[in-house]
Amino acid sequence: MRRLSLRSRLLLITLVLLVVGLATGSTIVTSRLQDHLQTRLDSELRSVGQLLRISGAPTNPERVDANAQQLALGLDLFGSPYFVFLDPAGTVVGEVSSPRIGPEQLPRVDDLRTAPPDGPAVVVTSADGASRWRAIALSRPSGSLIVAGSFAEADATVARVRRSSLIAGSLTLAALAVAGWFAVNGGLRPLRRIEQTAAAIAGGDLSRRVPDLAAPGTEIGRLSASLNTMLVQLEQAFADRSASEARMRAFVSDVSHELRTPLFGIKGFTELYRMGALPEPADVDATMRRIEQEAGRLAGLTEDLLLLAQLDEAPDSLLEPGPMDLRTLANDARHDLQALDPSRPVEVTGPAPSRLFTAAAQSDGGPPRPAPVSDGGPPGPAPVPGGGPPGPAPVWGDEARLRQVVTNLVGNAVAHTPAGTPVRIGVGTADGHAILEISDQGPGLAPDQAARVFDRFYRADRSRSRAGGANAGLGLAIARSLTQAHGGEIELHTAVGEGACFRITLPLAARP
Repeated sequence: MRRLSLRSRLLLITLVLLVVGLATGSTIVTSRLQDHLQTRLDSELRSVGQLLRISGAPTNPERVDANAQQLALGLDLFGSPYFVFLDPAGTVVGEVSSPRIGPEQLPRVDDLRTAPPDGPAVVVTSADGASRWRAIALSRPSGSLIVAGSFAEADATVARVRRSSLIAGSLTLAALAVAGWFAVNGGLRPLRRIEQTAAAIAGGDLSRRVPDLAAPGTEIGRLSASLNTMLVQLEQAFADRSASEARMRAFVSDVSHELRTPLFGIKGFTELYRMGALPEPADVDATMRRIEQEAGRLAGLTEDLLLLAQLDEAPDSLLEPGPMDLRTLANDARHDLQALDPSRPVEVTGPAPSRLFTAAAQSDGGPPRPAPVSDGGPPGPAPVPGGGPPGPAPVWGDEARLRQVVTNLVGNAVAHTPAGTPVRIGVGTADGHAILEISDQGPGLAPDQAARVFDRFYRADRSRSRAGGANAGLGLAIARSLTQAHGGEIELHTAVGEGACFRITLPLAARP
């Protein structure tokens, strides 16, 4: 059964059910017909017996009642009657039978005597055992009367009905088998379409989908919808895997490049020393300082990579949260900026209006661009405006880790803007969140650069010198991971010639 195809199994099951149904129906019909004919014959035999009992019986064994003879001839059409007259001692005093029936076709008298007087009819067989008879015994004043009728014609009728049912059932079964084959093929056509789609997908065409083969509420419709949903997820999973593999290859390539540069520097300095190219103590001291710098760069890069790996695996294990206010980090960031570049104007305000960042999210996915401000002179960069005076921004977070985020953003502003470029620090609350912003009026970034600025090892300006782990392209990636570990998010608002604004959004006074 398992080796058969689905359509063959369905057709075979259907035909078996049809055979069972037709056989059951034929059996019921023939049984009811046989019961009807038997009941009719018993009724006619009992009626004839009553007539003979009323008309009287012959008392001379050598004389047969003329009425019985005539009645037997008249009733020969319905059952070939056979009358037996018995005296009180049970001796046969007379017999009447149809002239068309021979003695061997009649039932034995001994068998007829088994019929109870005035009782139900009994079944007896002919002397040659070829036919069945129904016999009824009726009591008479001068003995008893047994009236028997052949059931051969009724059996023949039942046999003809069975034969007709068999022929009609066979023809019906054959017709239904042919019709069922086409019906099953038509019903399974959507499954063949699904099979073809699956074969195409197995061949590598992940864009194929199962067409709408039936109404959504049907089994085929629900199966098609489920398969299409699964195919979308599979295609997305394969795309994500390909993207992940590409990112991994790029990550390994970038890590190898970043590690190779300081290692080659250290190796070169050691070879110079081994070759005697550093004869003076001052040269040796300068070389050792360079080796120390490269080693520090390696150590910083390694620490950053370990930190990112830990943030990816278990970010909560790195945090020691507690109550704090982002205004502390804002004030420290102002002092850091003034210490790094005293000529740089630094302003502490409230956060920028949230609509600027909301508009960015509702646009084409790129960073929003504030309208440039002109005072009649040549057009210049338009900073992201603040939202008034700074305000409290209480959060539940790890101050050391959040300070690391702000330090990265401050270093980014100093490294990628000219000296003396104004910087605004925004702090406060907006839409139920604590906000901290670092906004500059530098050259800004193009949309394609802004979309990748938080990627690991990505640098918008690859010609800039690399003097630390943050400049290796990991600083903003670490900042984003640390912010997300606190349940927040970091966003960038920038455009070419319009500066850049990094906004940190954290849950307001949220406790884990």
